[in-house]
Amino acid sequence: MAGKYTIIMAAGKGTRMKSKLYKVLHPVCGKPMVDHVLSQVERLHPATIVTVVGHGAEAVEDALGDRTHYVVQEQQLGTGHAVLQAEPLLGDKTGMTLIASGDTPLFTAETFEKLFAYHQDKGAKATILTAQAPDPTGYGRIIRNDLGTVQKIVEQKDATPEEARVSEINTGVYCFDNQALFAALHQVTNDNAQGEYYLTDVIEILKRQGSVIAAYQMPDFNESMGVNDRVALAAATKVMQQRINEAHMRAGVTLIDPATTYIDADVQIGADTVIEPGVYLKGHTVIGEDCVIGTHSELVDATLEDRVRVTSSTIESAIMRAGSNIGPNSHLRPQADIGPDVHIGNFVEVKNATLGARTKVGHLTYVGDATLGSDINVGCGVVFVNYDGVKKWHATVGDHSFIGSNSNIIAPVTLSDHSFVAAGSTITDDVPFHAMGIARARQTNKPDFWARLPLADAPEWNESTPQD
Repeated sequence: MAGKYTIIMAAGKGTRMKSKLYKVLHPVCGKPMVDHVLSQVERLHPATIVTVVGHGAEAVEDALGDRTHYVVQEQQLGTGHAVLQAEPLLGDKTGMTLIASGDTPLFTAETFEKLFAYHQDKGAKATILTAQAPDPTGYGRIIRNDLGTVQKIVEQKDATPEEARVSEINTGVYCFDNQALFAALHQVTNDNAQGEYYLTDVIEILKRQGSVIAAYQMPDFNESMGVNDRVALAAATKVMQQRINEAHMRAGVTLIDPATTYIDADVQIGADTVIEPGVYLKGHTVIGEDCVIGTHSELVDATLEDRVRVTSSTIESAIMRAGSNIGPNSHLRPQADIGPDVHIGNFVEVKNATLGARTKVGHLTYVGDATLGSDINVGCGVVFVNYDGVKKWHATVGDHSFIGSNSNIIAPVTLSDHSFVAAGSTITDDVPFHAMGIARARQTNKPDFWARLPLADAPEWNESTPQD
């Protein structure tokens, strides 16, 4: 049985991006453009995927890993030359080869599948994926004869004025008979305005040989959007964001205002979760069912179990377990593990710490490098002091403990189950079971201190009288 193969073109410099970052690595909704293309291609389950890289090859390989084979186009001599670099891997294969560009992140696997099916149904040696463009400037034009058959593809720079007015464009995606493709590539010349070896010239070569050349026109032009500069990058991101948001809503997620909700491509959200306006969900964030993510929250690679509520807070590489809540204006940093039904109030920061079930950290507190048990109350203004200037240390607090407001817990230290810390204490030693740690000077009142003040005799300082 003939196989399916794919070539992803990712060797262009992308000078119009005016960026130090290799063009196909610019992100769209949290993933490099080329990763979007590869992810859709992988859904086709082709026998072999080959990515053609050039400048920035190592960066592309780091981004995509071993999900694809790589070939290098050392010199940028055109699209035909780029595809020819895959010949050592594909030249002897029998079957159909899809060719797509790494800077077209909006194509879907469904469209690629339809292209394969159309190609096979027509018995074609080459099938071009086309679309009707509102503004075809910059695209290769599909020139058809009076019968509607593809006659040729003309690049923008080589088009006559009449050809330039054609609105059916070449999306840059093709399906070829694999052996016919590589045989024709060896006949391509660079006799054109750019002095490059065009992949599109393969179409004319196959046509002269009497082969069937087909063109499948897809209905949605937006899907073919290529990204060559920052303006196009923003436009592609907007289309992708609308697509992502619609998919979540159709799966049972409520987005109060989709236009101001930003969700990366790999985010997962459970049914009956509500996302308020101004929320940004990034990376590989996973959110369970029946959660509420409040306005102006940002979640990065976060995990939220069911029934979690986030109010105007930031969560990065942390987990909130079922029924817990946070905010407003709090921050979970990496490796924070917030247990079931835990309450994190306002202006609280947690880093590399575990909080057990039903523990409460109400406000203005830092918990770093610590393990807190269940049913603990942490008062206002508590600081877990974890750094001695050289090394980070760990603190442990047992179940059912109470830490009074404005206390400093200086690690390494252990507070046992059912222990207490008096407000305003600086704890440096362990606190035993059922004990209370007090680490502060006793209060001393200085009588008649008022008389010592330099302005004690001024009238405005003597308007108040002592209370009985």
